[in-house]
Amino acid sequence: MLNKSKLLGAVMLAAVGLDASAHAADVKEVQILHFWTSGGEAAALNVLKQDLAKQGYAWKDVPVAGGGGEGAMIAAGNPPTASQILGYFVIDYAESGKLGDITSLATKEGWDKVVPKALQKFTATDGKWDAVPVNIHSVNWIWINKAVMDKIGGTEPKNFDDFIALLDKAKAAGVIPLALGGQPWQEAVIFDSVVASTGGIDFYKKAIVDLDESALKSDTMKKAFDNLAKLRGYADPNYAGRDWNLATAMVIKGDALVQVMGDWANGEFKAANKEAGKDFLCYRFPGTDGAVIYNTDMFAMFDVPADRKAAQLAMADAAMSLSFQSAFNVLKGSVPARMDVPDTAFDMCGKKGIADVKAADAAGKFVGSMAENYAQPPAIASAYQDVVTKFLHGGIKTSDSAVTELVKALNAAK
Repeated sequence: MLNKSKLLGAVMLAAVGLDASAHAADVKEVQILHFWTSGGEAAALNVLKQDLAKQGYAWKDVPVAGGGGEGAMIAAGNPPTASQILGYFVIDYAESGKLGDITSLATKEGWDKVVPKALQKFTATDGKWDAVPVNIHSVNWIWINKAVMDKIGGTEPKNFDDFIALLDKAKAAGVIPLALGGQPWQEAVIFDSVVASTGGIDFYKKAIVDLDESALKSDTMKKAFDNLAKLRGYADPNYAGRDWNLATAMVIKGDALVQVMGDWANGEFKAANKEAGKDFLCYRFPGTDGAVIYNTDMFAMFDVPADRKAAQLAMADAAMSLSFQSAFNVLKGSVPARMDVPDTAFDMCGKKGIADVKAADAAGKFVGSMAENYAQPPAIASAYQDVVTKFLHGGIKTSDSAVTELVKALNAAK
């Protein structure tokens, strides 16, 4: 597991090689380090490539496979024009002096007026913009194969008990109820939703965002672990190590009824030519409607030499344009980071996502995902993932023990 101290060590070591490769770059080239490698992700990224090509910029693609992006977090030894980075990792790079300054562009375009304040914590350091958000994802979604849903006579689950009843229907019909990807970040994504469903979004904020020890030790948190254990019982026995997009493919093919996953899953349905409402259904994780547990993909802008600044600004400007934010997020499954982008081109899931973000932001129910490094710094998020994974895979036997281990791990990681 990557932790904060290892990340910062990698950043400092990276400083040695900055200038040599940077000055060799063609001024009309943008080098982008990213971990968008699945079908839906690659299709979405191609929108930005095409936009920049129209401006005469060649694209140097530096993808990092693996879905969660941990490898990309430490791979900035020779800094690209920009790198896709999540949450507190952006802050780490900014605090270590490795990011550039695109404030002039941000001020000119008025980004502070259209990007939610919660996101600006990660895009600007001490008032200086050094990253651009290309979307808003949320993790508290479920994705359902509609044909299977119709076959078993299922209906939208409104709470956790309804969800269990739906999974039981699928099991009785001989269908894998839950397509689960057995990787720590995926398991933590599910637990984010389970915690919010079990205790409500205010409990999630108290326990996960505030790290209130009384909430972390509470019977509500124990029940959240119990609910997670219930879900594990509906997965097939081969889930360990499965990539998220392979779990999505199980739902697309009808081999499984439902996946609990962020809205990047929607991009996979689109890449498979599936239509929302006709081929698949999207609902908020039962018990979390009205809340958005978010993460956002950002391009961190590295401190590059003067002869590469124009390319960097062009890339940032293109990524924040209204047209790109619409076209990209339609394909990616996410919603725009800009709140002034119309929902016209989006499917029913995208329209719901846009409306949900606006409503949750206004109601104080727009909160960062622990699993995706938007609730806490990397070391704490990693500790959370470790405990959740150990519990799911039998290394921690009871919810009482899980709560004890969670408090212990989080305190040690602070």
